[in-house]
Amino acid sequence: MIMMIKKIYTLTFLVFLFSILKGHCKSDIELGFALTLSAPVEYTPGFMGKAYIMETDSSSTREPSFKAALTMESSDKDDGRYLCSLQIFLGDVRVWSSGHYTKMYASNKCIIELAKDGDLRIKRSNKHVGWRSGTSGQGVEKLEIQSTGNLVLIDAMNLIKWQSFNFPTDVMLSGQRLDVATQLTSFPKDSNLFYSFEVLRDKIALFLNLNKLKYSYWEYRPRDNNNTVNFVRLGPKGLDLFDDNSQRIGRIEQTLIRFLAVGNKTGNLGLYSYKPEKGKFEATFQAVSNTCDLPVACKPYGICTFSKSCSCIRVASDGDCNSKNSEEEEGVLMKRLCDHEMVELEGVATVLRNGTQVRNVSKEGCEELCKKDCECRAASYSVSDEGFCVMYGVVMGVKEIERVSGLSYMVKIPKGVRLSGEKSNVRKWVVGLVGGIDAFVVLLLLSGFGFYFIRKRRKSSSQPHTQTQPQPQPQPQPIAD
Repeated sequence: MIMMIKKIYTLTFLVFLFSILKGHCKSDIELGFALTLSAPVEYTPGFMGKAYIMETDSSSTREPSFKAALTMESSDKDDGRYLCSLQIFLGDVRVWSSGHYTKMYASNKCIIELAKDGDLRIKRSNKHVGWRSGTSGQGVEKLEIQSTGNLVLIDAMNLIKWQSFNFPTDVMLSGQRLDVATQLTSFPKDSNLFYSFEVLRDKIALFLNLNKLKYSYWEYRPRDNNNTVNFVRLGPKGLDLFDDNSQRIGRIEQTLIRFLAVGNKTGNLGLYSYKPEKGKFEATFQAVSNTCDLPVACKPYGICTFSKSCSCIRVASDGDCNSKNSEEEEGVLMKRLCDHEMVELEGVATVLRNGTQVRNVSKEGCEELCKKDCECRAASYSVSDEGFCVMYGVVMGVKEIERVSGLSYMVKIPKGVRLSGEKSNVRKWVVGLVGGIDAFVVLLLLSGFGFYFIRKRRKSSSQPHTQTQPQPQPQPQPIAD
């Protein structure tokens, strides 16, 4: 009971502190500013505390406004520590964080300060600095949050010495620019892969990144293939692509967009606008509209079927694509496959691109190339595209498609599973598994209807057809005297 009272007291005090800080927010901070945020007396899993320190002028910008805050979040590992970071919020949506790449943990206190030397720092109570702007001695006078959501350190001449726009995370704000070779990154929890949105010379694209492997799964190119991309900018009419002469060469058109974001769970790219009637942001454009076109619609060695369910290729690995154990999943992804054979899965393809490519080879040659490469786990082959073979280090992004002649997708399976003198039972089992869930559902429905009608017919035929006999009328009884 005493411990519960302590927790309630601590949380009440923090809420009171945050409300006071929020009420005194302004758009800039002077040199010498410092703020300390304390953790609850007892470690609290799932705790999220934030103290707003700056806010854009709501009269000069659209609602909701931008706010900068010092935040303190319990660690995902629940190890008694808290993640400290400087974050920017648009309404309730986090659009930038100093802890996106550089994470700083503390046990009891998070401190943010704009030092007299012009360096913006986040540190622990023992004065260990976990993040800094690196602007010491550059004449910084103050920290300011602009109407665009850009957090800037400026000098006496209002020249920017540091800005959050130069350190993109997983969100791009309206008015922000990304140059070639810059990217947005998104990190799913409890996973060793991540997604990236990248600006390249010939296109913009979404990528799945896993250790040294990198595969694109969506891209957008300028109207004229001869144009080269120099930078992109999120404007009032959508996402614009510009060439070396700052001429617009492409646009993903959407109006009233406030930000662009790469989803942590799906890796999808969305353009978001604010819906006042609902009081929240909604995606008005998504790069990938079909669930099965996402690289993680199913786990590794899973197939996304026409019904958006996942079918598992169990024989192709020692793991289970339905398993929730991330360690088993990582083992499946990283294991070298040196003594395996190839099996073709009919009616499937992968959404991943940019694998190891070889042209002018036969289908058998493509199989051999993958078999001899211990890092290869799957290969796709196209007869119509000059014998085009693409090899992959992962079995991901696999989906069911209408069968196309001359297009093949093959995966590695353990060697020695074939039966002599006949087709491999494993081959037939794997191919039959694709769409198996759909077929099972249809078969179950048909069986149910068939059973119902047969039973009804048998019941009707087994009943005797008897005619109704007239009932005898009761005779009047004599009345006794």
